[in-house]
Amino acid sequence: MVKWVECPRDAWQGFFRFIPTEEKVAFLKRLLEVGFAHLDLTSFVSPKWVPQMQDAEEVLRALPPPEGRTYLAIVANEKGLERALAAENLTHVGYPFSLSETFQRRNTHRSIEDSWPLVREMVERTRGRLGLVVYLSMAFGNPYGDPWSVEGVLEAIARLREMGVREIALADTYGVADPKRIHEVLKAAVDRFGPEGIGAHLHARPEGALAKAEAVLEAGVSWLEGALAGVGGCPFAGDELVGNLPTEVVLPHLEAKGLRTGIDLSRLPLLAEEAARLKALYA
Repeated sequence: MVKWVECPRDAWQGFFRFIPTEEKVAFLKRLLEVGFAHLDLTSFVSPKWVPQMQDAEEVLRALPPPEGRTYLAIVANEKGLERALAAENLTHVGYPFSLSETFQRRNTHRSIEDSWPLVREMVERTRGRLGLVVYLSMAFGNPYGDPWSVEGVLEAIARLREMGVREIALADTYGVADPKRIHEVLKAAVDRFGPEGIGAHLHARPEGALAKAEAVLEAGVSWLEGALAGVGGCPFAGDELVGNLPTEVVLPHLEAKGLRTGIDLSRLPLLAEEAARLKALYA
């Protein structure tokens, strides 16, 4: 069975206009109704930087109890972690850890060196309370000229594992890695650490989405992430066609290969239309 993480948070975070809380909640409830069991749905960050997520607590409070499902929120610092630990219905936190020094400073306002103690604190404070996912962004290279290598990715995974992080998603933040590079990095990770707890959060142009998903599967990884209508992605990518893997395209492809998702595929077209409508209204 494939683990698919639907990422409305990634889809919405860069929208210019605020989506009313009740609209967010209604959309999330529809996702739950059709069988999405893993949602990356909000973030606990400063409204100054991501005003779209200022209602994180209200959104979580309005959702039904998770009851075995995953409700994840991104946190970038100690204050965000405090809010997450106090939030209702939350099951997991995610920390964006870039392997690019330049991007880590842009995204979290701290260096890579200064990020490691925060990860350790997250491991300790979430133990027995929340799951912890570390997103290794720029895991397939970066456009800044910062040092990158497959071995460097593996060293970061090893260090995270030693600290007690069990769920690590490798992210192609800019959507520029080709399927060959994606397969190379993920296969190396699976060969060294096994497939358990290794995921892929990829961004792509629409025509490249399935090839990238195939590269993930061929590397032995069965945890993928995306968003309906391909909405979202990295706002710094500089290519408006680059977005999340489109759920309504990838999931039928997976099911056709005999991989179960647990999601009612017949409902995906209408949900994709709704995701696109929200983008048209609020982006």
